[in-house]
Amino acid sequence: MADIPNLRSLTADEFTTSFQALGQPAYRSAQILDWLWKKRVSSIDEMSNLPVSLRETLKEKYELSAPTIVRAQGSKDTTRKLLLKLKDGRFVECVLIPASPALYGEQSDRLTLCVSSQVGCAFACKFCASGLLGFTRNLTPGEITAQILLAEELAGTRVNNLVFMGMGEPLANLPNLLKAIELITSPEGLHIGARHLTISTSGLVPQIKKLADHPRQIRLAISLHGATDEVRSKIMPVNDRWGVDELFEALRYWNSKKKQHLTLEYILIKGINDDLEQARILAKRAKAIRAKVNLIPYNTVEGLPWERPSEDHCRAFRDILKNSGISATLRLEKGHDIDAACGQLRLREETNSE
Repeated sequence: MADIPNLRSLTADEFTTSFQALGQPAYRSAQILDWLWKKRVSSIDEMSNLPVSLRETLKEKYELSAPTIVRAQGSKDTTRKLLLKLKDGRFVECVLIPASPALYGEQSDRLTLCVSSQVGCAFACKFCASGLLGFTRNLTPGEITAQILLAEELAGTRVNNLVFMGMGEPLANLPNLLKAIELITSPEGLHIGARHLTISTSGLVPQIKKLADHPRQIRLAISLHGATDEVRSKIMPVNDRWGVDELFEALRYWNSKKKQHLTLEYILIKGINDDLEQARILAKRAKAIRAKVNLIPYNTVEGLPWERPSEDHCRAFRDILKNSGISATLRLEKGHDIDAACGQLRLREETNSE
């Protein structure tokens, strides 16, 4: 990719510093931020209240390219999955998820976007299509935030809840992720409250602790998928580096720094991690860190041999948690019919084009 920075990767402070260096008045920074995040222009030439000479200077120093939507699966009233093409020809995905009436009521305006942070993934979680082609590169802050702009344009309404659990491991791209979060939460940017942002990680212990020390009250979800090392290592190679006990020590540190409850994500895979004894152990672990548990029956990935358990078995697993006093939800159907597992659309597009 070209080394020229994207304007939508710059924070308000960076704009101020850049404009001071160019000998421009401070108010120019506010004008450009308004064009970028409120008016959402697609080119520097559209910034009509800037002098022509300044626009030419900006075009020399910056770009304003954005991903394009290649494909959208689903409908307005259901989960919609978007395949986006980046400037370098690579693909990423994001997913629009409307509010569930059962959880939020019929009149809820909650609209969640599942955001990608990398092209591909190096962590090779066994249930996930994102890592099947390996890791390509990190997304820039501008590419992360562009997913929100494109999703809002498609939906015709504001996205008010973000989960960083699309393609890639967010904490492996922590500097760009934190910069994107500054753009997302800033009043000059998208102005989405930090409490409406959730970062999902496969369990990068040092980065969890670093994020715990960050001042924003961001929510954290852990892709756990196994309550013991024996089971989790079958699914999550990262567990061989940071085992379950070390991970939960980091989560206790998180709790000492943050107010929001943790969420443990647990994909139920038939015959792999759905034994009811795992539910009992999971209940004890969740209670120790005051965590909620989100159970997700496995979404079939082409080329992988695993299956989802029966609905009755999923409910039995959930009920063990609930009967132990754990807040547990079971997401039986959210996008199973639109290649919902992370990276499936990208996998199909890139393998078909090679």
